[in-house]
Amino acid sequence: MAKTREQLISRDETRSRRRQRVRRRIKGAAGRPRLSVFRSNRGICAQVIDDLEGKTLVSASSQEIKESDLKKTETAGKVGELLAARAREKNIGRVVFDRGAYLYHGRVKALAEAVRKGGIEF
Repeated sequence: MAKTREQLISRDETRSRRRQRVRRRIKGAAGRPRLSVFRSNRGICAQVIDDLEGKTLVSASSQEIKESDLKKTETAGKVGELLAARAREKNIGRVVFDRGAYLYHGRVKALAEAVRKGGIEF
C-alpha cells in the first residue's frame, strides 16, 4: 500500500528531530572536530568537520571502495579504516562522534569501530 504525503512528511520530521537532538549536544572544534556519518540504503560516508570554521577536514565514502563483493557492514568498516588513515595524515587524533539520526548499530557501529582501530580516539 502506498504511503500518503502526511506519512512521508512525518517520517522526515522525526528523522530531523533525532538528528537535532544529537547535534544539540555535539560540537566540533579545531582541537577535536566532529566525525559525522551519513548512511543511505546503498552506501555510507563519513567526514571530519571543524564546526567553528565550517570546513570539512577529511572525508571517505563507500564509493571509493573498489571491492564489490563486500557486504554493507564490511564496506562500512573499510570506509572507517580509510577515514582513520586520512585523519592521521592530517594529524587528527581525537574526534567527537556524530551518529546523526542513526542508531549506533550495524553499519554505523562497524564504521566507528574501524575508526577506533585506526588510531582515532573518541
